[in-house]
Amino acid sequence: MEILGYIAAVLIGISLGLVGAGGSILTIPVLVYLLHIAPVNATSYSLFIVGISATIGGLRYLKNNLICLRTVMVFGIPSVISIFLTRKYLLHAIPDQLFTIAGITITKDTALMLLLAILMVVASFTMIRKQKSVRADVHSTNLEYRYFLIFQQGIIVGALVGLVGAGGGFLIIPALVMLAKLPMKKAIGTSLAIVALNSTIGFLSDFGTHQFNWSFLFMFTGFAIVGIIIGSYLSKYISGAKLKPGFGWFILIMGTYIISKELFFPGY
Repeated sequence: MEILGYIAAVLIGISLGLVGAGGSILTIPVLVYLLHIAPVNATSYSLFIVGISATIGGLRYLKNNLICLRTVMVFGIPSVISIFLTRKYLLHAIPDQLFTIAGITITKDTALMLLLAILMVVASFTMIRKQKSVRADVHSTNLEYRYFLIFQQGIIVGALVGLVGAGGGFLIIPALVMLAKLPMKKAIGTSLAIVALNSTIGFLSDFGTHQFNWSFLFMFTGFAIVGIIIGSYLSKYISGAKLKPGFGWFILIMGTYIISKELFFPGY
């Protein structure tokens, strides 16, 4: 299972290199189901892995001047504050056992996995649908830079990232296109910068409250980086846009599997 986990790390990196978003959301299922790491600890590990991956992925966009620093500040500051408060206080305030309904006990770990699964389903639809629906607003006659809505979106995304440890790129990119009026490539680069910032702050906020297996963490991240390098190379020959719908269907299946497993087969 450990070998499968490291192979999955490479595949996650390849998907990030090819598709540009969504791969990090698979990190938690791999850590929990293949490597048997507790969900709360897995969110910390995921923040580290996602932060390093986003930083490496974002360097190419920074080099090509495809990161909007104004948007990083407007979106990133409330997002960082939100993720810090969520990791430091809200996550620890959630009781280990929440409630029981129809004979099914919903624990803290179960709730986190179900929230992740819901986000995976949402992410899958943003990948499956045609990109025209996301880009349409860019050509609107109203090109106002919506500071308040961007600020508000930063708070929401920060809270979600803090709870489930996923990067949230699939939520950030459409917001940057529609609210900040950024071209798609610049939205992706700016999103990577925000994800890197969020993940770093989220991981650092866990110091003193979590124990980390550093050798495993560096090894898993190393395999993911190898995957990113492979994916970036393959992206020269394979269109990420064409692969995105198929990857979206895969995430939809995984999200549905997690919901079924956590609700109906929690012991397996």
